[in-house]
Amino acid sequence: MNLNESIITDIQSIINNARDKAVRAVDHARVVMYWHIGKRIFEEEQHGKERAVYGERLITYLSEQLQPQFGRGFSARNLNLFRQFYRGFPIVQTVSAQLSWSHYSLLLTIPEAEKREFYKIETIKNNWSFRQVERQIGSQLYERLLLSTDKEKVLSVARNEQQPDQPRDIVKDPMVLEFLGLKQEATYFEKDLESALITHLQEFMLELGNGFSFVARQKRIHLDGDDFFVDLVFYNRLLQCFVIIELKTHKITHGDLGQLQMYVNYYDRVERLSHESPTVGILLCLEKNDTVVKYTLPEKSNIFASKYQLYLPTAEQLSKEISNELIKQNNKDT
Repeated sequence: MNLNESIITDIQSIINNARDKAVRAVDHARVVMYWHIGKRIFEEEQHGKERAVYGERLITYLSEQLQPQFGRGFSARNLNLFRQFYRGFPIVQTVSAQLSWSHYSLLLTIPEAEKREFYKIETIKNNWSFRQVERQIGSQLYERLLLSTDKEKVLSVARNEQQPDQPRDIVKDPMVLEFLGLKQEATYFEKDLESALITHLQEFMLELGNGFSFVARQKRIHLDGDDFFVDLVFYNRLLQCFVIIELKTHKITHGDLGQLQMYVNYYDRVERLSHESPTVGILLCLEKNDTVVKYTLPEKSNIFASKYQLYLPTAEQLSKEISNELIKQNNKDT
């Protein structure tokens, strides 16, 4: 008797999908349980005359009573976290089945409500794993987005209240490429940077942001007997446009911008379809010069220079970067 192997594959898929759903259902039930425990603790605290002292005693007492029966998951630290969970997400219907308790524990480390909400929405929308969310928070994605747009727009885009409508909305500056494993002080060439980005394409796509898909590497352009090669080509479905990325391991020059402008012009005139938006060019460089960019390109250009760094920024470094950017923007407005 010849057995059809496809039925084995189909049944295996059914079993695995059912198991995955069961695991997610159990994890969500656990998250909701923690929320209700946190709510009950908070409500009980409100009955205490001296709330702060009462709260500490209550948490300790509950831990002593619950741990012998239910284990270390009900330590004083965790019970405090359940209470914090309820305070941070006070409406149970907003507790997403897509997020695990590990996700929520990580989100609760963010004190700012708007920032925490941003990461929650982006995690759900992009189906980020715990490690991916951890990396995005560590690379300070929220703050870096604020360098090129305003806070309300960042949140409205995250909530799907509006889509990015300007090329600048999809450009991060700086881009953090710590996952490449390249040393800041080491000698490497543009081909090394390109190869590392392709090797870590999934991480690079995560850093680029929403809506990007990979199109080509070293795309050949033949112009009247001369060959040129575009480093990386992506497509952004939100803006419906090609995004060309040129890599430079030095401080950018007007020649670099001119080269990228030629590639953008080619894609606009040859590759772009009538319903698509104009091509966006990003010059990813180790160091940029905003004045050179300003006087090399037209005022309404779709070409942007974005600095990359090979390490996660500290809060102080990013704060300084944001302050410098605000000063630049104020100078432009005056």
